[in-house]
Amino acid sequence: MDTNHEPTINLYRRARDLKGIKKILIASGVRYDIAVEDPRYIKELATHHVGGYLKIAPEHTEEGPLSKMMKPGMGSYDRFKELFDTYSKQAGKEQYLIPYFISAHPGTRDEDMVNLALWLKKHRFRLDQVQNFYPSPLANSTTMYYTGKNPLAKIGYKSEDVFVPKGDKQRRLHKALLRYHDPANWPLIRQALEAMGKKHLIGSRRDCLVPAPTIEEMREARRQNRNTRPALTKHTPMATQRQTPATAKKRRLRNLVR
Repeated sequence: MDTNHEPTINLYRRARDLKGIKKILIASGVRYDIAVEDPRYIKELATHHVGGYLKIAPEHTEEGPLSKMMKPGMGSYDRFKELFDTYSKQAGKEQYLIPYFISAHPGTRDEDMVNLALWLKKHRFRLDQVQNFYPSPLANSTTMYYTGKNPLAKIGYKSEDVFVPKGDKQRRLHKALLRYHDPANWPLIRQALEAMGKKHLIGSRRDCLVPAPTIEEMREARRQNRNTRPALTKHTPMATQRQTPATAKKRRLRNLVR
């Protein structure tokens, strides 16, 4: 692949020289994995064409979903950020990258989302707007979603299955993990971490993902459990229904008559 960005750099410069043009800003759409192959482009971009923030889309941090998206690993992101920060500083500008991530994409397991959430916390990212994967027409990911197979690989009866997170609860969990900092998501995340054997990620330590429940939260959970009773119907087994001594005696007599 030709990664020479000189034609693009020259285009930017000619555009800046046009009469009446004061500023040309690029807010997103940069293929950072290709840009790192030509640092001159990153320097041109950071020096002249970023208005404080630049959105880029690593999509995920884990190999499982990234391989299904045909996306590079986080090494490309780290290299781009290093160059972007360096050239922004040289230009005397305070500029930041805003990474975009997606949840519940085919190939994403619960563990992948936990690792992504830990990465976000480590790098102090708190996402406001997050998006679950949604199947759309003419997309490879949509094929994976419906078939559980990777159309980019050779398909056969022995071909690898693609794990697809489906179901409301799992999709809500994946989305909640992108917003690990939202207290409304903590109960769901705690429940999932305990089920995954990752209870050590619950607490106040720096390496924990969410805090432990407060005393009031635990009291409320117990209160809700006490108030939850199964709905009884004529099909409910007798052993699960509460019986008073009188009704139990009547039932024994009825059985004897039979």
